[in-house]
Amino acid sequence: MSTDAAAAIRHHYDVSSEFYKLWLDDSLTYSCARRGSQADTLAQAQENKLRYHLDAVGAANAGSVLDIGCGWGSILARLPGACRGVGLTLSDEQAAYIARHQPAAEVRVENWTDYEPGARFDGIISIGAFEHFATPADSPERKVRRYRDFFTRCRDWLTSSGALSLQTIAYADMSREDASAFMQQEIFPGADLPTLAEITTAADRVFEVQSLENGRLDYAWTCAQWARRLRARRPEAVQLVGPEVVARYERYLKMSALGFGLGKIALYRLVLRPSASGWTS
Repeated sequence: MSTDAAAAIRHHYDVSSEFYKLWLDDSLTYSCARRGSQADTLAQAQENKLRYHLDAVGAANAGSVLDIGCGWGSILARLPGACRGVGLTLSDEQAAYIARHQPAAEVRVENWTDYEPGARFDGIISIGAFEHFATPADSPERKVRRYRDFFTRCRDWLTSSGALSLQTIAYADMSREDASAFMQQEIFPGADLPTLAEITTAADRVFEVQSLENGRLDYAWTCAQWARRLRARRPEAVQLVGPEVVARYERYLKMSALGFGLGKIALYRLVLRPSASGWTS
């Protein structure tokens, strides 16, 4: 991950945990939910999403799980007691929150490019971090090399029977040249989305893609839910972070819901296992 992308994460996520608590669900899950039915509440849909990723890596029977981009610790909090959980984040605010609420959790304010685990993991989960790995200045070839570095490291950090469960926003029916300047400059400065082709090219012969789903309509719904909840708590939000920040987030959530709804951007969930030809003992 570039210095610019790391700065973008801190710019976005270090606003205030109390601000996010106003409009996220109680698990503080800040990524696309997964609806099982039209009747699901936001909290239930987020629980569905967390369970999806935990089940994908066999967390119930795992000895260790790595969460790359661990947010406020919702995955770590749901690991069984016998499972060692390690979370990586670049947000000091998130790391401090986890330390207060999950003192037994192992959380590192560290880039995946610098991380050196002492032992292999039975599963790796990464939700919403992948879209921060490249910058708008990167050529498509450089983006693929960066993504391949990530996949290669994850492959080398997994046991032979381990799995990587990855969730990321991606460009769909639009190009990076058509991306919103507002999103690139004010919401996630210095970050660039992948395409599905870039993801699969980077993973080729490193991982086998076992399943792939596009949850873009779930994300349109999730963003609309967040926007509604933020509007309902606007006076408190303004007190915490000021009117300009609140207005920026309201615009960002509205634009995101529209982009996912129209298919301009996608939300991919991939379950990957080390390729037989690529795994090293």
